[in-house]
Amino acid sequence: MLDQFSPAGADARQQARAARPGQVMAALDLGTNNCRLLIARQNGVGFQVIDAFSRIVRLGEGVSHTGLLAPDAMDRTIDALRICAAKMQRRGVTLARAVATEACRRAVNCATFVERVREEAGIDLDIISSGEEAQLAFSGCMPLLNRDFPYAIVFDIGGGSTELGWLSLKAGVQPRIVAWHSMPLGVVTLTEEFGVEAAPGLDRMEFYEGMVGKVAAQLAPFAQAVGAHRAIAAGQVQILGTSGTVTTLAGIKLGLPRYDRTLVDGSYLTYGEVEKISTQLASQSCAERATVPCVGVDRCDLVVSGCAILTAICRQWPIGRLRVADRGVREGILMSLMTGTAPDGVYRPVYSAASLPVSA
Repeated sequence: MLDQFSPAGADARQQARAARPGQVMAALDLGTNNCRLLIARQNGVGFQVIDAFSRIVRLGEGVSHTGLLAPDAMDRTIDALRICAAKMQRRGVTLARAVATEACRRAVNCATFVERVREEAGIDLDIISSGEEAQLAFSGCMPLLNRDFPYAIVFDIGGGSTELGWLSLKAGVQPRIVAWHSMPLGVVTLTEEFGVEAAPGLDRMEFYEGMVGKVAAQLAPFAQAVGAHRAIAAGQVQILGTSGTVTTLAGIKLGLPRYDRTLVDGSYLTYGEVEKISTQLASQSCAERATVPCVGVDRCDLVVSGCAILTAICRQWPIGRLRVADRGVREGILMSLMTGTAPDGVYRPVYSAASLPVSA
């Protein structure tokens, strides 16, 4: 059992060249549900974000049933990637990496999609393993970890999978990923299995608890392998989560009329708040959820499955309070570009193959 939860970093390959001070870098994270871009300038001690882009593209729509990326999903995603390419060109990006995750790992026609992206958007996609995805997500979140705790559980709820990590922390030393697990359940895959809403005649909360139970069964082997409960009882463990689900619940808790990253990133949710908000959303219809600030039309069909994953995680590890991160894979990519630990073949933008829009 333990070999499924091996330490992250086994895939890491070294690159000698690191970003120079003043160099403009870009990190693109293409997930099952979202396409996200971050452009930053190396400033000697870190990086300064100068541009960003995020769009829900639902690339992995239907993949769990068909094993294929759908034509409409590929078209939507390439449209978003063309905007990303235009932004990188306009900002003068000279060092970048674009990664794709679970939807592309699963899809048998992924190679065709990758070639289309290269030809139509001028971007080379790197399909990364679940282990590298976890490592990038966790490293991007590490600045929010409290070094007063010797241990941390970090998780990233995605569209096609959920990455979980058990980390060891020591003062003055970079946090170490002791074990990680990629759970093959995300907001898209869980919604496609259960549906957006309860079937007629089925209680909405029974429907919701059915999803929570499915996730709990998937979590149990990892929880048993880590064996964190003694450390949790001793108050030695913190928990940090990154995902649209976690940040959405934080925005609702804060009463924001519209999402504001500066208020959400680094904030906290108590487990009681997670249960209360999740139960509220699960008891509503999709149309009712669409009217909730920070949910809206784009997230109303997927947010309940995200709440189910989050609730199962909180129930599995009774820590009591969760720190919220609006950061992850993109920040991890930028950090690897700065330190020269990104893999060989890092994409440098060349736009000759693409017919790019003049603005984005």
